[in-house]
Amino acid sequence: MYKILIADDNKQITNILSSYAKNDGYTPLVAFDGNQALEIFRKGGVDICLLDVMMPVIDGFAVLQLMENNRVEKLPIIMMTAEATKENVRRAGEYGV
Repeated sequence: MYKILIADDNKQITNILSSYAKNDGYTPLVAFDGNQALEIFRKGGVDICLLDVMMPVIDGFAVLQLMENNRVEKLPIIMMTAEATKENVRRAGEYGV
């Protein structure tokens, strides 16, 4: 069974996305801030990630930068944000997201 990391500080969103993931046969893992997401990445075994841009402690872009700096295994990442600006799209593209 594939594992999907859902990294978002909004519990309502993580609950909804986790429910969808379970219904589609994924095992959801949830992180409510960037530090939690990085810890899950470091443990390995994540197949795909839904990553929010705006999170407390460490935002989504900082997570991507730290993953790159620490050579954390590359995996498919889908960025989520309420602020779909051209700048956010450009920045995500720099990381191949």
